[in-house]
Amino acid sequence: MTPPVPPTVTTAAAMLRQAGAWRAAGRRVGLVATMGALHAGHAALLERARAECEAVVLSVFVNPRQFGPGEDLDAYPRTPEADLGLAAAAGVDVVFAPDGAEVYPEGFRTTVRVGALGDRLCGRTRPGHFDGVATVVCRLFGLVRPTRAYFGRKDYQQTVVIRRMVADLALEPEVVVCPTVREADGLALSSRNRYLAPDERRRARAVPDALAEGERRFAAGGTEPEGVLAAMGAVLGEGADRIDYVAACDPDTLEPVTRLAPGTVLLVAAWVGPARLIDNRVLA
Repeated sequence: MTPPVPPTVTTAAAMLRQAGAWRAAGRRVGLVATMGALHAGHAALLERARAECEAVVLSVFVNPRQFGPGEDLDAYPRTPEADLGLAAAAGVDVVFAPDGAEVYPEGFRTTVRVGALGDRLCGRTRPGHFDGVATVVCRLFGLVRPTRAYFGRKDYQQTVVIRRMVADLALEPEVVVCPTVREADGLALSSRNRYLAPDERRRARAVPDALAEGERRFAAGGTEPEGVLAAMGAVLGEGADRIDYVAACDPDTLEPVTRLAPGTVLLVAAWVGPARLIDNRVLA
């Protein structure tokens, strides 16, 4: 039997009413915040939320504040019918799909910044991106009032930014970071993967291959970041059209490390064709 399609809420007021009713009934509320174009990685987040919470909200909002000039806001994939089908299969209770005026109503002036955490790595080449991420997530937390909010580890810097924001502003949700879901060849699932032509998709394997090279060199005793990162960059360059960064960072501050150790996070970002792909691995 096909699972029923969950109801869609489109206004801030209606979402607040529903959130209040759940809270009054003592239900734990899980939020999975997305920009749509859902895939199996999102499904895994929803399934985790379903297992741990009495009510699950999927938000779908392509947030203009996290796109810079010339980025792919207008071209960002939108698949509303498929998204509803995935939401139904995952047992979502409510899909929150507001428009821009509901998220950022007339007179909205506030921006959430997290300082240096949002300025390095992806923030260096996408200035203002994490201000937009932090602001929309904070706004969604206020509207949905989740007990727990679920995010994927693929967007590692994003998870660090959100955890810092929650701690600094004493926000209520517990931030739950879930493992990256990958294709059979290791490529991390991403909505932007659908931009890739067949040859570009083949070359995109260089992204996880570069991280695997970093892990291999560390396991073989390599602890000097310079040599390990150079080797990773060489592998990445075999498939990428342009490398944004290859980095080894402290897992909490994202500052560059001077020596690799268990817990160090390796991060890469590169362009393959029209898609900017990111990925990471935490050294064990």
